[in-house]
Amino acid sequence: MTTSTTSESSAATPLLDLQALVVAVRRRRRLCCAMALLGLLVGTAVAVLMPPPTAVTKVLVVHKEDQPNDTGTLIRTDVELLGTTRIASKALQSLKSREKPEDFMRDYRGTGLTNNLLQITVTGDSDEEAVARARALADAFVADHVRRMRETAEAEADALLDQRDRMRDELDQVNKAIGDRSPDSDPKASASIESLFARRAELNSRIADFDQRAAEARTGTPKVVAGTQIVDAPRAVRHSLPKAAATNAAIGLVLGLVLGLALAAVGTVVADRPVLRRDIAANLGASVIAELPRRSGRPWQRRRTRAVRERLTATLARTVRGSVEPLSLLELGCARSTSVIALDLARAMAADGPWAVIDGLPGPQLAKRHLKPGDPTVVSGRRAATVSHQERRLGVGSVAPGTAWTDLRCLGTQTVLVVRAGHGSAAWLHTVARQLADQRIPVIGVVLIDPDPRDRTDGTLWDGLHTALRGRSERPARQNGTGRPRTEQASWAVRGADNDQEAR
Repeated sequence: MTTSTTSESSAATPLLDLQALVVAVRRRRRLCCAMALLGLLVGTAVAVLMPPPTAVTKVLVVHKEDQPNDTGTLIRTDVELLGTTRIASKALQSLKSREKPEDFMRDYRGTGLTNNLLQITVTGDSDEEAVARARALADAFVADHVRRMRETAEAEADALLDQRDRMRDELDQVNKAIGDRSPDSDPKASASIESLFARRAELNSRIADFDQRAAEARTGTPKVVAGTQIVDAPRAVRHSLPKAAATNAAIGLVLGLVLGLALAAVGTVVADRPVLRRDIAANLGASVIAELPRRSGRPWQRRRTRAVRERLTATLARTVRGSVEPLSLLELGCARSTSVIALDLARAMAADGPWAVIDGLPGPQLAKRHLKPGDPTVVSGRRAATVSHQERRLGVGSVAPGTAWTDLRCLGTQTVLVVRAGHGSAAWLHTVARQLADQRIPVIGVVLIDPDPRDRTDGTLWDGLHTALRGRSERPARQNGTGRPRTEQASWAVRGADNDQEAR
């Protein structure tokens, strides 16, 4: 029975509750906005205080394989060749610099503007250094390109000449076979002689063709050499401060926002602080009976907040009037709101007789509050024994870490927890529920402070009617066959079911 229940609850509980994660991250939007603002300021400061001196030059690159329909493959190859250690090393040698080629390659980039136009952008510590680096890079690239084109042309011409030489050797053999004969000298061998003459003519034609192609290969090299040149001399680029600041600020804003969202998500998962009313009620083992904002809010929201506060006060007043057991309000992360609720409840109960509020809060939220004429008496926890027996008591305390659990029963034998959403971890909420159960202090409800406005989860527990506030508010309209009112029978049935489950 226990094993099946545990397995069912484990299967129902997701490993990562996305809804709770989204709500928790949205509640930490201040962190995200702060990180985004910090990124924006850092990006703007970098653009203003550290403008990198930049130089730019343009090189016309001529290729032997240039075609009108080229899609830019050749110029992209040149861009990649520019970013090699060979080009960087030659440029550093001309600059007589000891910088590593790998480090130098981070300071420049190439951009193919057209199929034959390459732009080189270089940064440096100063404008003069940037211009010198750009000139050295352009010269190194042009020299490397011309060398490669020459080597390619020479290799192609040598291959063609090798083919021509092999054809000449074959031609010499054919000429030797022909000798002084002619097709008319020997009628019997006229067919073989004619084939030799045809082969000689073919070889002569192919030899002339190889000579022409080798000459064309060498002839194309001067065009490539003369065409590849620097067409725009290196010059320092004057940055537009507004444009650079706007660009860096936008980049910093996006990066800061992403970092803030990541930190908020990681912090939410690690901290495991419930924010949904469903999770808070489940961890505390009590239903949420009311929700209040942490602050007054905007002017058009204050009337709604005041109405919710009045309904909560009326509900707690009915509970106090209908019970002989003293009530306490125990806070977790919202001492100020709890003190306000306690004073409102004591003022509402002033017509029934004198009231004393026992202040068990660790801070001065209630003790140093300015009281109006007619307000209830506020007594610190140390002086609770001095309160007259004719005065009814309302205890106000805390269940924050460091609480003296054995003193909570002195504040009240039943309690309403006032909890701020996202303040306590799930483990601490379990600790609060367990400690109150050990002290035999039933929790009749939870007042949720600063709830998420988009939370649509149910904060009601349907298996604790014998301690829930809604069970006490039901009227026993008629008797059942057992002789008990409906409310009593429901409470008795729940307790009986719990006892049966414990017996199993």
